[in-house]
Amino acid sequence: MEFTPGKMDWRDGYKLLIGSILPRPIAFVSTVSKDGITNAAPFSFFTVISAEPMLVCFSPMRRGSDGAKKDTLINIEETGQFVINIVSEEIAAQMNICATEFPPEVDELQESGLTREPAAAVRPPRIKEAKIHLECELHEVHHYGNQPGAGSLVVGKVVHIQADDSLLDKGRILAEELRPIGRMAGNLYTRPLGSTFELKRQVKPGEAK
Repeated sequence: MEFTPGKMDWRDGYKLLIGSILPRPIAFVSTVSKDGITNAAPFSFFTVISAEPMLVCFSPMRRGSDGAKKDTLINIEETGQFVINIVSEEIAAQMNICATEFPPEVDELQESGLTREPAAAVRPPRIKEAKIHLECELHEVHHYGNQPGAGSLVVGKVVHIQADDSLLDKGRILAEELRPIGRMAGNLYTRPLGSTFELKRQVKPGEAK
């Protein structure tokens, strides 16, 4: 099958993208509005940009119904701060509740039963049950349209990291202790540690690192 973006409904293109680019890590983003209302929502268009400066990014899409910005993006543009809470399997169900499109005045953490705790360097709270928190200040944001199916790229500068002591071994994160989950297509998620294998990177052709 051959497909041409621009000649197909954006929803069909979206299904092809999320069914091809997987598994995807999940940024569980907590923000606070200018009026002090906490918001928490998961985004699976999420990755690292660089270590120096320490930059990460995620992409909130516009609402499929009317092209409106989501509360997370509005809050970040208004306050310039957010926290990325890494999703472990233990909080998958609560994270899924926060994916619901609640009205702006609803506190998703309260609805899901998750616990807020103060962040060290930014105003939005951490989600206590998450094992890793990346506290970020907005570095820049780019918008790619305002129609349904469009999206934005939010780039955050990590200004503080908190990780549970149980995860650390000589400065490295123990993935088996973190137990992260990944997003697939539809209602499917994955446990990326369920089946792993090792490939040593070559320093030079034919020479293992």
